[in-house]
Amino acid sequence: MASTPKQEKLLKETAQERKGDTARALGLTSGGLDSILSALVLRDQGVEVAWINFRTPFFSSDKARLAARMTGIRLTVKNITTVYVEMLKNPHCGYGSNMNPCLDCHALMLKIAGSVMKKEGFDFLFTGEVLGQRPMSQTKPSLRYVEKNSGVQGHILRPLSAKLLPPTISEEMGLVDRERLLAISGRGRKEQIKLAEAFGITDYPGPGGGCLLADVGFSRRLRDLLEYQDDCQERDFELLKYGRHFRLHNKHKVVVGRTKEDNRQISSFIDPHKDIQIRMTDMPSPIVLIPSAATEEIVREAAALCAAYSKAQHGPPARVSVTSPAGLKILTVSGGDTREAYHQCLI
Repeated sequence: MASTPKQEKLLKETAQERKGDTARALGLTSGGLDSILSALVLRDQGVEVAWINFRTPFFSSDKARLAARMTGIRLTVKNITTVYVEMLKNPHCGYGSNMNPCLDCHALMLKIAGSVMKKEGFDFLFTGEVLGQRPMSQTKPSLRYVEKNSGVQGHILRPLSAKLLPPTISEEMGLVDRERLLAISGRGRKEQIKLAEAFGITDYPGPGGGCLLADVGFSRRLRDLLEYQDDCQERDFELLKYGRHFRLHNKHKVVVGRTKEDNRQISSFIDPHKDIQIRMTDMPSPIVLIPSAATEEIVREAAALCAAYSKAQHGPPARVSVTSPAGLKILTVSGGDTREAYHQCLI
């Protein structure tokens, strides 16, 4: 990043004022190896590092919390679901192979982190990105796009690939020694693994796999939800992770548990003030959830699905309990196997 003469003068003056001070850096972390290494490379220079992690229903903070415990680096976790969903509906650069808006995702996170940086007095941001590791989101043009749209241009350091990128303001100010930064590139992991060994890091997660927006099945369900429901809440996105999802008559969705864990998770998201819950009365069965109100016809179809995915599927008519804001009622539904009839409704 080339500086103008005026900027150069300001940098030198600021650097002189900061001489002897400890630089403070805020890093974005997923909890992966690259995130860990980027922080340790800076801490090894005497930089005071902290992490921020962003949580949504599409990616969790579990790995980041583990990394923080392992390294002793202070971690802040921030739920950004509301603003993230607004971006997700119409990302400027579009999506990847599924519903993953990688470039606009990174830009949004850095923009939010930039606000925290300024508020809490950090000198710069850093990430664990490696040039060329991801063919779409970690090329030079992609990194430039993200930085330009983050609102903190010049303040984003990528320690693992810094020598392959233009110097940042923190390097020009002398807050970070560029010679002690790295020039890692490409999709290989040998250099990172070797560096991890040097830092004594032996327990770390494998690469990738953390974002549900890159998953085919989840993306299909998400597209359906955004198409048919305007006022999506966080729990609506969480529910996409569990059970079978059916779209009945275009207006109503039904969620059918597949396992005991599915049933437990689905139950935890039920709102008794607006949802309808269905299950067999006399035998084990899936929990069936109809989010919000539904017509009698939809309730009966959902009850038939409950029977179809229970032990009643080949037996005589069976009793089904329907719990709604109006109270409890019992229906009798056919025990015939009707799953094939609903196959075209499966999301």
